[in-house]
Order: sequence, then structure tokens, then C-alpha cells
Amino acid sequence: MDRTELYKRIILFSRSNYTDMEFESNYSLIKNTSESKAWSSKLPQGLDLEVSHHPITMRHIANLIIAMERLKGGEGVTMGTEFKDKDLLNFLLESAVEEHIVLELESAPPTSRREAGFSSTSQYECSVTDSENKCWVLMSEAMELHAMMLQGGSGYHKVHLNLSTYVTPVPIETKARPVALGIKGSNLYLSCSKSGGRPTLHLEEVANKEQLKSISQQSDMVRFLFYRRNTGVDISTLESAGFRNWFISTDMQQDNTKPVDMCQKAAPNRLTTFTIQRHN
Repeated sequence: MDRTELYKRIILFSRSNYTDMEFESNYSLIKNTSESKAWSSKLPQGLDLEVSHHPITMRHIANLIIAMERLKGGEGVTMGTEFKDKDLLNFLLESAVEEHIVLELESAPPTSRREAGFSSTSQYECSVTDSENKCWVLMSEAMELHAMMLQGGSGYHKVHLNLSTYVTPVPIETKARPVALGIKGSNLYLSCSKSGGRPTLHLEEVANKEQLKSISQQSDMVRFLFYRRNTGVDISTLESAGFRNWFISTDMQQDNTKPVDMCQKAAPNRLTTFTIQRHN
């Protein structure tokens, strides 16, 4: 089969997929434009280039041109009579798929990959006591939490917290859950940041709580997150997400002058396990 005959079969093959009415209505012949003249000079004698203004037909014409150009580049390739319509169809489909993939890759925005982070999923009210049954109490003037033994009618001093739970696209911890701890009825949240060369626990006011709904792993807002790891029924440790191996802790002594703070797990005279009691 010579090159001219092959081109004719390409055109006839495309036309055979439409009715005569569809083909005539979707194709408009443009013979006198600079584009058609440029392409006509590359085609064998006796063939003209038909350009369509219909978006679907333009795709078919583009595929035909791609096939022609590739065939023209295959000098020295001999095609025998075994080159059938099925082979031609496979060739055209292969060309269409390749061009589609290239266009998608070129048009994909560089920031299409979502950055991993923490997303808030739920929130509930709770209170916290340490392993010596001391409750967290807010010292408003000092902006600190202290652990105290509360008896009789003094239970109303116990701090109630809003505990928000988080998930990550790719779980970082299999046995720990990211949480944020806010003082109920206020904009105060527990945070962990460095002070005096070591991680310390702080109470920070968050004016816009929407900032805490989604937190990037690279963001400074990670200071508000702690990994809650359960060590028993309702018994947990609270490890800083920003400073690993540093835990929220209370003083082992009954003296209530020392605030709730951060420590490493093996620190002496510090309690790092808490009962977190849910209230709703």
C-alpha cells in the first residue's frame, strides 16, 4: 500500500464513523487560508486538508494529522497488505491517548498536591484529674493551671475543657490522637512553646477559633496540639505535637503552688497520666 492510498484510507475510515449528513454538517472546507496551504504542501498530490470548526470534529482531525505526521516520519518502514482498519484504529487511539496525557500534565497546577495537615473532626466537654486525683484549676491572674485536691463544695473550681479531636491525611501515630484543649467559656487554649530554653505549657488567647479547624504540620499553630495516648480506661498521656517526648504534667506533691507544666516522661516528681472524664 503506498502513502497516498494510506492517507485516503485514514480519511475514509474517519468518515465511515459518521452519517453523510453528520459529516457534511460538521466539516467545513477551508482551502485558501495560510494554514491549509501550509499543510497542503506536505500532503501527497490529490489530497486536501479539511479543517472543522466543530469542537468534536476538530479532535478527530487533530488525531488524523498526528497520525499523518508520524507516518511521514517513518521513512523506510514498509507496510504490507496486513495493515488493516483495526490496526489503523489502534494507531489513532494510541495517538489520542498520548496527546491527552501530555495536555493534562502541562495544565496541572504546581500546588495541586494538598499539603498534609491536621483537620478537626469533633469536640466535646471534659475535665481532667491526675493520677493523685488532683483537679485542674484556673488561676486567672497568673494565667496558669494548677492541680489541686478539691473537697466538699469546692468542686465548682474544677476547670472544664473543650477537647477537639483531629485526623491527618496520613496517620502519624497509630496509638495516639491529636487533640486541642480549650478552657470552656473562654478563648484560652493550652499551648506548648519554648521559654527559657525548654518547652513550657502556656494559656494563649485565640481570637479566631477558625484557625484551629485546619492546621498545617509546618505551621506554628501546631503548638496548640497534643497527642493523646490512652494507657488505660479513660487514662491518657498528653504529649506535645511540636516537641516530642515532652508531656503535660503536674507536681507529685500536694503543694498547689506549682503550675501544670511540660516535662519529659522520666522526670522525677512529675505525674504525666490523667483521667479525662467526658461530660457530654
